[in-house]
Amino acid sequence: MSLESKNRNVSQAATRELKGPLLELTDVKTHFKTPRGLVRAVDGVSFTIDRGKALGIVGESGSGKTILSRSIMGLLPPRATVRSGSIKFEGREIGNLGRKEMRHVWGKEMAMIFQDPMTSLNPLMKIGKQIAEPLQIHLGMDTVAALATAERLLQDVRIPEARRRLQQYPHELSGGMRQRVMIAIALACGPTALFADEPTTALDVTVQAQILDLLEEQRKERNMSLILVTHDLGVVAGHTDEIAVMYGGQLVERAPTKVLFSNMKMPYTEALLQSIPKIEDPSHTRLMAIGGRPPDLVNPPKGCRFAPRCPYAREKCENEMPELEMADNNPQHMFRCWYPVGSPEYFESKERIDVEHAQAGVTVGEVS
Repeated sequence: MSLESKNRNVSQAATRELKGPLLELTDVKTHFKTPRGLVRAVDGVSFTIDRGKALGIVGESGSGKTILSRSIMGLLPPRATVRSGSIKFEGREIGNLGRKEMRHVWGKEMAMIFQDPMTSLNPLMKIGKQIAEPLQIHLGMDTVAALATAERLLQDVRIPEARRRLQQYPHELSGGMRQRVMIAIALACGPTALFADEPTTALDVTVQAQILDLLEEQRKERNMSLILVTHDLGVVAGHTDEIAVMYGGQLVERAPTKVLFSNMKMPYTEALLQSIPKIEDPSHTRLMAIGGRPPDLVNPPKGCRFAPRCPYAREKCENEMPELEMADNNPQHMFRCWYPVGSPEYFESKERIDVEHAQAGVTVGEVS
């Protein structure tokens, strides 16, 4: 079979016609059994993502975003893990599938780029073999065709001298090149959904931009859905269609990217945005930080899980859990807050805080 035919097979999954959302989550929960009790790592998350769209899942470490993506992929250890809810992919239920059944989904339909390529790649196996192996297993290619396709994939992810790189080991490549190899492996079998878990964390700013642009380019070329998992709102700002913000294992806000940045409602989303360094700030301006600690997911707060850290929280926030509701009657913009950004109560609390800071002689850039 010609290389062109092989490449058509690789991208076959990307050309299928779909009806309805590609991925649909309903009340997904992932809890872990520990000596202290159940850790509610993911606690009732529901959302959908359409074919070819990019969704950013954002939150601090411990917010549940990585556990959520691994729950969808079925990559969590079955022992001591309690899962419930519905996960539908292309209309079929996959949330109750075991690892044996999920092996037919991994690679061909869903793939993941892991956070640290140095620990994800096999240090004892050449790059070419690591890319070729899933092609041989899932698509039945022979060694010659698989290596030829591996070379083409390295070219697609902008690695120079692709043929020579096939014979190298991971330690011989830079961090940026290793991450590109991980992307090539993930794209090898033409998945319809690609999860990227903090794909730029260990890279410098220039390489970060290159990797994000590459992911967006490949998503559009392959009509592939991208789920970008990160702690940085700045990373998803220009590379996603929608953003889902997680905190304490829950979805606390979701909206189209432009809507979220122009009309955010959840104070936690506002705090995440304020913690991003701004180029217009003077040198040595202290970074904004969210005070306090994330909630204990064995014994989470009775009310809003962000209430102990929220500067605008009131008694109701501490005692009653807010449900997701629409913002401005827009079903695409959902948030979980009793006194959202822009409400009269929000401005009242903000004015009080500004007065307290002024009396204490604290400037905005110094608030932590």
